[in-house]
Amino acid sequence: MKLTTFLLAILFSGGLLAADYKIDTKGAHASINFKIQHLGYSWLTGRFNDFSGSFSYDKAKPEDSKIQVKINTTSIDSNHAERDKHLRSGDFLNTDKFGEATFVSTKIKDKGNGKLEVVGDLTLHGVTKSITIDTTKVGEGDDPWGGYRVGFAGETEFRLKDFGIPEKLGKASQTVYLSLHVEGIRQ
Repeated sequence: MKLTTFLLAILFSGGLLAADYKIDTKGAHASINFKIQHLGYSWLTGRFNDFSGSFSYDKAKPEDSKIQVKINTTSIDSNHAERDKHLRSGDFLNTDKFGEATFVSTKIKDKGNGKLEVVGDLTLHGVTKSITIDTTKVGEGDDPWGGYRVGFAGETEFRLKDFGIPEKLGKASQTVYLSLHVEGIRQ
């Protein structure tokens, strides 16, 4: 009986279970950034200002982790109001019809040394496709406010046409590169 009580105490203390985290967007400790070539002459960079998400993570079994993110596509910000209006239009994101993008992980592979391969379904512009995000754990530990945090950085790329987004800026402007920075607060 004592062994059973001991094992239950370990399980429910969080020692053997993944912890749940909320992505810290309120404190601006997370970002979704993008870049795409503009006509092949320069890089257009920007970000999405409004998104939310959560993940579960167990450093002993990172392959059991899960993540989900919702992105308000109307929050696209390329630091140019007229361009952002054009990016929201039917020429590109069509945010009146597709105001939200989502990512839900389906598989996580532990590649060792804090490296993870996160595979999941990205729904953008009404199309769902599997993408792979090459991810690195940045760090984890106690924060100054009595909480516990863990952070990751990741990169991926995809072609506009894979999500039904018109390619209107030429051959060099068909691939979008995403850079993701996520800091989660343990719940």
